[in-house]
Formats: sequence, C-alpha cells, structure tokens
Amino acid sequence: MFSATKRIDFSYGHRLLDYDGKCAHVHGHNGRAEIEIAAPALDSRGMVVDFGDIRAAVRTWIEQELDHRMLLRSDDPLVGILRQMGEPVFEMDANPTAENIAKAIFERARAAGLPVVAVRLWETPDSVAEYRAT
Repeated sequence: MFSATKRIDFSYGHRLLDYDGKCAHVHGHNGRAEIEIAAPALDSRGMVVDFGDIRAAVRTWIEQELDHRMLLRSDDPLVGILRQMGEPVFEMDANPTAENIAKAIFERARAAGLPVVAVRLWETPDSVAEYRAT
C-alpha cells in the first residue's frame, strides 16, 4: 500500500459545551491537519495522488470554512451573537473537538473523491487526534 500525506495549517477558535475544564471557554488554536491518502498501486505518473489535488479539494475548503473562524456546536448561544456581529462561524453538529474537526475534514476529502484513509488534527504541537476510515 502506498500513501501520501498533505499538511495544511490553519487557525481557529472554539469552545466546548457540556465540558468541565479550560476548553469550556472561548480560545484559539494554530492547528495542523494531515490528510493521508492511500492506494494499492501508483497511477500512471507514479503517484498515489497529486498533492495539488488534495490542496484543491481540501485546503481551499479549510481556508474558506475553518481558517480564522469560530468553530461552534450548532446549539451554542454564541452562534447567533457572533453571526449578528458579522463574525465568521462554522457550525458543527457535535462539539468542535479535535476529533470531530478531523472527522469533518475527512468527510470533505472523501466527498471530493479522494481515497482518504485518515485525517489527523494537531491541536497543539504535542496533541493530535485522528479520524480513520473503518
């Protein structure tokens, strides 16, 4: 099995509802997504995937939807307040944990037709969560 991984750095803010700890408060991260693509054989160019294809499908989406935005659970009271102020918000069905953000990026890559096997989200330089195909 061959694999290729693209790293995409972005910044975001979030908070976790129903959580007892520091992450219950609004704060931000400089995150890094790693999108791993795999295939049993290389294409005619000798590649698993062109890194530009990952960039076009996933990096553009991250820049438009996640980068420099507040990632909030849809029922967070801040959603309406921030939208009223004209602030960019990305709503999620679940708490915007590193695990759920990784899953959202995975689903975007899969919807774009990429044979993604895993997405890792580095929330800090020493903390990473992963969503992997089953």
